[in-house]
Amino acid sequence: MSLPLLAGDRLRRTFGADTVVDVDRIEVFEGETLALLGPGGSGKSTLLRLLAMLEPPTSGRVTFRGHAGQRGERALRSSSAIVLERPHLWRESAAYNIGLGLRLRRVSPLETDRRVARVCAALQIEHVSAAPVMALSPAEAWRVALAQALVLEPDLLFLDEPASALDTDAAERARRGLAGLARDRSLTLVLATRHRNLAFHLADRVTVLADGKLRQTGSPADLYASPGDPWIAAPTGAELVFAARVTAVHGATLEVEAGGLALSVVGEAAVGAAVHVVYRPEDLLLSPATLAVAEGSARNLFYANVAGRADDRGLVRMRLRGPLEFVALLTRTAADRLALEPDTRVAVRVAATALRAYPVEDGPRARLAPGPRPAVVADERPGEVAAHQARDPAHGLPAAARAGPGSPSVRNAEPSARDVEPSEPPAGTRADEGAAPGTRPAVPADVTGRSGS
Repeated sequence: MSLPLLAGDRLRRTFGADTVVDVDRIEVFEGETLALLGPGGSGKSTLLRLLAMLEPPTSGRVTFRGHAGQRGERALRSSSAIVLERPHLWRESAAYNIGLGLRLRRVSPLETDRRVARVCAALQIEHVSAAPVMALSPAEAWRVALAQALVLEPDLLFLDEPASALDTDAAERARRGLAGLARDRSLTLVLATRHRNLAFHLADRVTVLADGKLRQTGSPADLYASPGDPWIAAPTGAELVFAARVTAVHGATLEVEAGGLALSVVGEAAVGAAVHVVYRPEDLLLSPATLAVAEGSARNLFYANVAGRADDRGLVRMRLRGPLEFVALLTRTAADRLALEPDTRVAVRVAATALRAYPVEDGPRARLAPGPRPAVVADERPGEVAAHQARDPAHGLPAAARAGPGSPSVRNAEPSARDVEPSEPPAGTRADEGAAPGTRPAVPADVTGRSGS
């Protein structure tokens, strides 16, 4: 196995009595994109700054190409750039800010202009290159800061919350642009983000952080298929959870009871243990409640009424009220074909492997999404049966969306309102930042893309 390009060993960062980062080992390999994923306060941005050597750890060390200390820092600074969540831009034109690092490196004016024009074209900001930064929108200011970093042609790029200043469409364009830049320039990317869609679509590996500690690291497919605990399951898309109790154990399969509903799930727990069961809404498969069921296919089968419907572009989130409240995610075509309107009676099937149980003591319970409320419903009607044609798009998500871990159709789904974190202040340029108009910075920008003041 190749040696890591960048590594942190026994990194600890404290502020007073608070430990913000406590990481035994983290590695970044050349040419890969590593996402540090976690909510606000998880320590991801602090860890990013430690890896970028912008601030020293309280203990531990960071190595770049095997070198630590001043030698490693000099090598890292000459090979990397960083774009912070709130980039610092001087009160000049966008083009002036983009080319500042090149001029401080004494690159010729002709070459500076050529490289500035090239990076502006790549990021599609030619139309604002002559504009003063005070006139830029937050999204434009972020792209100017990105151009300021990329014009230095770094081997390693650090990004702190790259989507925080962007709306949904702009964030998607930024994601595609970053993926193209990483591919075309053979860039190594390290990004800190709270947006799971960005992390799971862009990164080769995702490291999930909570309370300053690494909870799990793996490819998006690995984390999607086998989240280590409920807290990790949530940012991978399994944002829905309900409480249950184990009634029987059959190897890796548990029989649980929740709200009077008996289910088969995957997990490790003893009989009688309280567990949290997490699921992804796209894994619930619906069919009319009047069709016949093949013999022996009734495992994890129950009935529910449609209690609400929310359309989001080509997807539909369907709230179901049965022995428990569940949420299902379908394509709009499938929902319309099934005529799923409020109070429609449906049969619901879910594979045991799509339900994961975790003992209640595992993982921080305070961070779990609240469980669905049990609902009082009528008994299943006599003779009420359901057919479940798992590969028929008319009865749930299309086969492509159910193909398994990493399915684009699944991972493109927007999170529900309750799992969206409060937004942080957008990136941009404030009136009190930078030098006065018409002046030049007295303190040079270093090669990480920061400018002095």
